[in-house]
Amino acid sequence: MDVVPRPSKKPSAASLPLPPERLVFFVDRDLGRYVVPNALRKAGEDVRAHDDHFPQTTKDEVWLAEVGKQGWVVLTLDGRIRYHASETNALLAAKVRAFVLAARGDLSGQEIAQFFVNALPSIKRFCAKTQPPFIARVSREGEVSLLKS
Repeated sequence: MDVVPRPSKKPSAASLPLPPERLVFFVDRDLGRYVVPNALRKAGEDVRAHDDHFPQTTKDEVWLAEVGKQGWVVLTLDGRIRYHASETNALLAAKVRAFVLAARGDLSGQEIAQFFVNALPSIKRFCAKTQPPFIARVSREGEVSLLKS
């Protein structure tokens, strides 16, 4: 008499969902070196500040290429980046994921930091479902929408 093995009730590793990607956020020079990066770190995020990796005078095309190689997610206030052909081309070529805060210039660093911290869940969901490269807008309410891909 042949014994037929019962299938295991334990799920195989292949059937388990992948853990969410651990994102590294790159805060560009417009957002500063301390207030915004520290607020994001306090929220539990892995953060790199522009000035910790590049001189202030580094052209956007240079740091965008490096950030893309690293797979870091860019946070910026530079809402006009999508209109500068050389920067947009560098961003797209480097396969960068960029999030631009849609805000007027009269916000304090603390306010900007809070907007980005509040938007983290939306930013993470957007990264999980959208292939790079892209530029996305983050509203004051924390909503994320695609600007350019």
